[in-house]
Amino acid sequence: MREAVVTRVGCKLAFDVTDPATLVLHVAPAAGAGPLLEERLQVTVDGADLPVEVLAFDHGTVGHLLRSPVGDLQIAYDAVVDGSTPAEELVEPLHTPEQLVYLRPSRYCPSDVLSGIAAYELGHVDVGPDLLGETGTWVASRLTYELGASGPLDTALDSLLHGKGVCRDFSHLAITMLRALEIPARLVSVYAPGLTPMDFHAVVEAHVDGRWRLLDAARMAPRQTMVRVATGRDAADTAFITVLGGDAELLSTEITAVTDGDLPLDDHTDLFTLA
Repeated sequence: MREAVVTRVGCKLAFDVTDPATLVLHVAPAAGAGPLLEERLQVTVDGADLPVEVLAFDHGTVGHLLRSPVGDLQIAYDAVVDGSTPAEELVEPLHTPEQLVYLRPSRYCPSDVLSGIAAYELGHVDVGPDLLGETGTWVASRLTYELGASGPLDTALDSLLHGKGVCRDFSHLAITMLRALEIPARLVSVYAPGLTPMDFHAVVEAHVDGRWRLLDAARMAPRQTMVRVATGRDAADTAFITVLGGDAELLSTEITAVTDGDLPLDDHTDLFTLA
């Protein structure tokens, strides 16, 4: 269950647009993450307001589509989320059409390529809650967290071979291993109070014991105060910014995620469901 907490989240993003560009943002809390007590999005180019179109994606993911002319593009988003509503722990039958999507290999999670390694390293663990915890422990033992250690095209296999990465690399490897062991798994981008250094954070949801359970393979922030932003197969679906056309260079980011009280303790060993 989720602790009663109010969380303030937001970001400031700056781009140099040198060719008219179309961008999609995933920076707003997902529908269902909790009631929004406040919300503000301001997008400007060279100081002039730019119109934004709101898009709805699967799992409550909210997108913002904008078409920017050449210039200095500035994005500022702020929201206050009431996290007092607990997540619904709905029991789902196994192998629904949605779950089948999250059993397949994807762009950054080549579970077919790593199936032999998964069977060798974790095949002895019964499919269920224990396998979720063992997978998180295994990934943490294989990767060292290092900023700048991976590039935007690196897959879970690349991360395993390099032995280092950032949160998305930890999550991609965990997802890949879980899928190879027949557990549906997906990537979730979140705001994560307590994260150091502060950024958008990538974690894993795996369908275990009839429910979607949260795993932070990098174990960098308490799961109880995380706020869901985007959910999908891997980082291709959940990136906070996607440039669909044109040329927009990201110059700077500033992420905010703070709660109204002390951060809860989380040893990352118990089962937890994210709202």
